[in-house]
Amino acid sequence: MENKVFNFDINIDWNLINLISEIDRFDSGWIAIERREGQSLKQLKTIATIRSIGASNRIEGNKMTDEEIDIFLKNIDISRLTDRDKQEVAGYFDTLYMISESYQNIDISENNIKNLHNILMKYSTKDNWHKGNYKQHNNAVEATFPNGMRQIIFQTTEAGFATDDAVRQLIAWYNAENEIHSLIKTAVFVYDFLSIHPFQDGNGRLSRLLSTLLLLKTGYKWIQYVSFEHEIESRKNEYYQALRGCQAQRPNENISAWVLFFLNALKNIREQLMRKLQQNGLEMQLSPREKSILTLIQNHSGIKSGEIAEKLAIPNPTVKRILSDLHNKNLIEKFGNGRNTCYLAK
Repeated sequence: MENKVFNFDINIDWNLINLISEIDRFDSGWIAIERREGQSLKQLKTIATIRSIGASNRIEGNKMTDEEIDIFLKNIDISRLTDRDKQEVAGYFDTLYMISESYQNIDISENNIKNLHNILMKYSTKDNWHKGNYKQHNNAVEATFPNGMRQIIFQTTEAGFATDDAVRQLIAWYNAENEIHSLIKTAVFVYDFLSIHPFQDGNGRLSRLLSTLLLLKTGYKWIQYVSFEHEIESRKNEYYQALRGCQAQRPNENISAWVLFFLNALKNIREQLMRKLQQNGLEMQLSPREKSILTLIQNHSGIKSGEIAEKLAIPNPTVKRILSDLHNKNLIEKFGNGRNTCYLAK
């Protein structure tokens, strides 16, 4: 059954209803999980923050790895941010932190969206002329591929009055709409924001930050403990295909494919979070020696048993036995054979 939501058509079918139901069933039990898993959640939030910053910026062409970002943020010196990749990372961190700490007080308004953009771009010296303000020149949605090639996906709303009006209409609809499920509202808001592309640069990164803000504001607090951005990065082709397929019909398009992609991504990260919490429960039961080996693997992906034995001064046969136990408990992954066998944390 096709329904009109804002300016778009959406097919409301059992697939969509089941996705929403799965996400909401998990959400209804979150308070109990949060109370029980307090310490584990702090660790997960730290990991999710690094992964979110890295993934969202890499989607737009940034080259920094999660490990590089982690080291950079621990030793950040704002006065020496001359590298554009690091400028983008610092801005994303500040914006995500503000959303995480203050989402209840951030209303969905033009001023607040412009302010978030200003924070996102504040360290990027080449963006000083436009940060916090709508675009002055027409732009296009572009995809950046691993080989550096860029491809235009969609021509966006024209700069000037057309963009001003489109953003105001979107915000007015979002704040007035009380009948549509909040997950669909969020997916629609993010889709139209991306289609308008209201800022000269930073629209993709800001759209993912706004996704987190809208989800937090509508009660999905668990979103901050797992990386939505990393899910998008790992499905980058699907992400662009869903946008491209819907935007090609603009205006008055059917955006069912985008909404299903958005909700399916949320379902996947919900499942990832539950697996992480289960792993943390297993980790709490480990012996001190087992914990030390797991921690070493978490901090040194691809390490070998001999290296572990040397670093921790544990006999190699004992290390191999513990590695086998950790693998059987699904806490680590094993790659290669014989002397080339290496280990990664899950």
